[in-house]
Amino acid sequence: MTQQEYQTISEIKDPLVFVEKTENVAYGDIVEVETPDGEVKTGEVLETSKDVVVVQLYEDTQGVGRDGRVRFMDENVKMPVTKDLLGRVLDGTGEPMDDGPEIIPEEERDIIGEAINPYSRELPEDFIQTGVSSIDVMNTLVRGQKLPIFSGSGLPHNDLAMQIARQADVKGEDTDFAVVFAGMGITEEESQEFIEELEETGALERSVVFLNKASDPAPERIITPRMALTTAEYLAYEEGMEVLVVMTDMTNYCNALREVSAAREEVPGRRGYPGYMYTDLANLYERAGIIEGKEGSVTQIPILTMVGDDITHPIPDLTGYITEGQIVVDRDLDNQGYKPPVDVLPSLSRLEDNGIGEGFTREDHGDLSDQLYAMYAEGNDLRDLVSIVGEDALSDRDEKVLEFARNFESEFIDQGWNENRSIEESLDKAWSLLEVIPEGELTRVDPELREKYLNTESEEEE
Repeated sequence: MTQQEYQTISEIKDPLVFVEKTENVAYGDIVEVETPDGEVKTGEVLETSKDVVVVQLYEDTQGVGRDGRVRFMDENVKMPVTKDLLGRVLDGTGEPMDDGPEIIPEEERDIIGEAINPYSRELPEDFIQTGVSSIDVMNTLVRGQKLPIFSGSGLPHNDLAMQIARQADVKGEDTDFAVVFAGMGITEEESQEFIEELEETGALERSVVFLNKASDPAPERIITPRMALTTAEYLAYEEGMEVLVVMTDMTNYCNALREVSAAREEVPGRRGYPGYMYTDLANLYERAGIIEGKEGSVTQIPILTMVGDDITHPIPDLTGYITEGQIVVDRDLDNQGYKPPVDVLPSLSRLEDNGIGEGFTREDHGDLSDQLYAMYAEGNDLRDLVSIVGEDALSDRDEKVLEFARNFESEFIDQGWNENRSIEESLDKAWSLLEVIPEGELTRVDPELREKYLNTESEEEE
């Protein structure tokens, strides 16, 4: 490793350091900046040109003066990876922050990663059971998918993420399942809750946790998800594990991008975010998938809080273009006390049809999901009508649909944070809720499936 040392700092603009008169410095190289007091701060090369090199520090630039020494290490940022990382808690730069033993890596990998050759990608189609009915039945997660959670400030998206991390498993396969958790800009309280929850449930043993706290420098947030995804790729494609990557909060990540972009005085895009944010997010999200010939997989659940609950905000908007659907956490359902407050109507899993049905979940899954969606959507429309004309103006059929909508929320969507329902339990519960609807109205379900699964004893007795 060839090192170059310079003492030519021309400008410091937190979190950037501008260095002049350099030679043969490459984009992404690791940099050490030594202050006059002897403190060493780490960063990377963000931009190179003939006259100046821009260095982004992962920590604050306090104490760095123009007489500071800058060392270019002639290597990219790397993540030391090993299966022994399971059960460990690391900071946002990959350094252990628990009391565990020293980590001896099998190898060190560039955190930028390599794009998966489209020809080598396998179609995601293996059902992942999360134990959450509103996801498993209505917005099914499949192995190798990227399915984000869209939430709002103050909503329990972290509780939902932890429930999925605890309960998720590949249905019908005896495989090693691991969770890689990347927290970006989270509070001290949140970080403690995550660790305690994983420890108490025993899920920490199969997890690798990266924590970039709100008090940590924003530039560190930019490398945290890359550290996590590099670890996930190693566990998946080298150790043959099924890896679920939970990344929260992508809004904090994007705000860090904006902060660095502003410091570089780049021309801002929508809402002040850099114009390359789409490409940057795609570089992260597209690291999910299944590679032909490899046993493992990387499945992603990014979490983002929508500013002002605005789903058209640039972050959820761009995320929606790149990923394969979204799970929407609803404020009204949360105010009514439903756990988890998932609104199935705006939620979507574009790969659901690949992983459900006979041979994957159950033969009735597809038709049943369509029928639930149709009836619940109609029930929501009737609520708006009732607010205008009153419930007395409804027909008998409309009253039954409205009753179904209420029961659907209180018995199907609401299940608590600790109930782990199998897909069979969720499907059976859905059929029992549809019993209130006259069988002839269930037009989206094949008649043979209605006859097989719908319990009509109560109607016959009447």
